[in-house]
Amino acid sequence: MKDKREKFSNKMGFILSCVGAAIGLGNIWLFSWKLGTYGGGAFLIPYFIFMALFAYVGLVGEISFGRMMKKGVLGVGELMKEKNIPLAKILPLIPIISVAGIFTFYVIVFGWILKYFVAYLLVDMKSLNYEQYFNSFAGSGESIFWHFIAVLISILVISLGVIKGIEKINKIVMPLMFAIFLGLMIRSLTLPGAYEGIKFLLYPKWELLLNPTTWVMALGQAFFTVGVSGSALLVYGSYLDKDVDISTSVVHTCLLDTLAALMAGFIIIPAAFAFGFSPGAGPSLLFITLPAVFSNMVGGKILGVIFFLSIIFAAISSAINQLEVPVEAFMQKFNISRKKSSIIVGLFLFVLGIPLDLNMAIFGKFADIMTIYLIPLGAIIVLGFYFYCIDSKLIVEEINSGSNYKIGKKIIVVGKYIFVPGVLVILILGVLYGGIG
Repeated sequence: MKDKREKFSNKMGFILSCVGAAIGLGNIWLFSWKLGTYGGGAFLIPYFIFMALFAYVGLVGEISFGRMMKKGVLGVGELMKEKNIPLAKILPLIPIISVAGIFTFYVIVFGWILKYFVAYLLVDMKSLNYEQYFNSFAGSGESIFWHFIAVLISILVISLGVIKGIEKINKIVMPLMFAIFLGLMIRSLTLPGAYEGIKFLLYPKWELLLNPTTWVMALGQAFFTVGVSGSALLVYGSYLDKDVDISTSVVHTCLLDTLAALMAGFIIIPAAFAFGFSPGAGPSLLFITLPAVFSNMVGGKILGVIFFLSIIFAAISSAINQLEVPVEAFMQKFNISRKKSSIIVGLFLFVLGIPLDLNMAIFGKFADIMTIYLIPLGAIIVLGFYFYCIDSKLIVEEINSGSNYKIGKKIIVVGKYIFVPGVLVILILGVLYGGIG
């Protein structure tokens, strides 16, 4: 039977889709905050080590497994059943649920960004108390409308399919986002007082390399920043031709993801220092600190519009990847069209997220369950099965297919003895620290 599964049209479309999936809201504020807090330039040493051991190996594993099966996560369950793995029908549901759960709370934040973008277009933001403004709708019924708009945008893109939806939107928004980031970064770095922010980001605090927390936070950032989950990019891999070089594609994904995070840091932190705001404000940096920064800048209203437009691009590219995982599984399980599956799953997850709109405490607990427990657990289940239970010759052949660099055997060794045990450590550390990513 001829394979009728959708495919990416070319390597560039696939890479930009992977980059879009990887670059999310955590890159915009979390990376720069961690970089400055846990060692400045010295933080990059453990970060790049863990990017090679976890992000790179994890993504190569996910994508090659998906391409091997030409199926999404439910295909993992079929293989588990063939090998008599206990709970074969239940285990693959965990990575699907985890990514669907990420989407459930992520699109709420996406909605807040849409609201800020519209507010910068229509409202005099200088007259606002930004903390009061944010608290006036976050955790209230007003959040539901913007949440719904974010879900509708995600459903629309996913319903159009791999080429016309996922690939096309990423080919548009990713280059635009980088172009906007470049312009905003130049503006931020030329502000009086911005040099202190540059020092905060890049001045190496070598003594912090002796602090285990620095390594723990670098590990969490490397693992979570590119979206290793055992399912998100596995599904994208299932849409990939055999002649695409997975290894090189993943290298490009990791480098562009890190570049986006660094650019965001050089937009946000120098500007915050220039106007006397704390760079360690955490999630509120995006919705309280930055609007205050823009209000102090010449042309701040226009810069605010442009900035939140770029954040919309980052949010939508990640949201559609998260929604694709349960939509693809629903399509395969019930043999229904992509459009129907997108609408059913998207609206179900919207309704599921409404309690999170109304109560920030519930929002926080739900997000913690997904990020601390289920995402690492999903990666352990899927990639643990891949590296330990699938024939090594098949894995090597799949990873090396289309590549000039025959690294399949090395990936298996690192996957078995470093990646999978390491993700178990990430799960344990996440519990102990209350989250590291």
